[in-house]
Amino acid sequence: MRKNTKLTALAATASALALGLTACGSSSDPAATSGGGKADESKPLVIAASPSPHADILNFVKDKLAAKEGLKLEVKEFTDYVLPNTATEQGQVDGNYFQHKPYLDDFNKKNGTHIVPVVDVHLEPLGLYSKKAKALTDIKAGQTVAVPNDTTNEGRALQLLAANNLITLKEGVGTSAKLSDITDKKGLEFKELEAATVPRALNDVDAAVINGNYAIEADLAPAKDALVLEKADGNPYANFLAVKEGNQDDARIQKLAKLLNSDDVKKFIEEKYQGSVVPAFGAPKS
Repeated sequence: MRKNTKLTALAATASALALGLTACGSSSDPAATSGGGKADESKPLVIAASPSPHADILNFVKDKLAAKEGLKLEVKEFTDYVLPNTATEQGQVDGNYFQHKPYLDDFNKKNGTHIVPVVDVHLEPLGLYSKKAKALTDIKAGQTVAVPNDTTNEGRALQLLAANNLITLKEGVGTSAKLSDITDKKGLEFKELEAATVPRALNDVDAAVINGNYAIEADLAPAKDALVLEKADGNPYANFLAVKEGNQDDARIQKLAKLLNSDDVKKFIEEKYQGSVVPAFGAPKS
């Protein structure tokens, strides 16, 4: 999931948020449900999401399932990993769907936000891609590998490289691994980039570790195009619906959570993404 951005001033945050919401092109005012206040359930439920696969999944729910549950759903697309959480914290949106727990924990700690998970929806296996190498064995000393530069996803990327013997890491560093924790680079050079920009750098480096949603947006098919993918079994990086603490019991949120874990959504994910995105609920289809 980019540059480890800290929000350094409330005014700057508000300004950036206003720009982000304007860019998303919504003409309606989302219900503000910050601070645990009771939401107006007659208003649309506004959810911030990354374009793909998150917004795609939400729009499937909106178009095919929501009306049957009496749910009015509005989807706002964001292309970064900061504004969805700040918008949720400030009540500009009712919730978000774009992140995994390690990222959220790090974000809450660094920004003083109070975002909590509601329900897991899917996994996006992180992958190593290359326009130059045809196989993992083609990655050699002297080559450059791009990695996401935010705390959680850089560690995740380095663990993927270590699991495939491209580097060696200090024991016990886990998903918090940094470049300084590499004990043997095996001759590789590393370029740290904001996660959203990594796919655009693929022509300029020898290989790149790319988040699943950004790979899909770049017309890459993770299940086919990645040299190697994270394993889905036991993966802690399920992406989930999240809200500001205190808003978990909003009836609209509960309706959306139920729909996001429905058989219809499971089938949609499996058929549309063919293993590049997998459901994080229920048994996967064999």
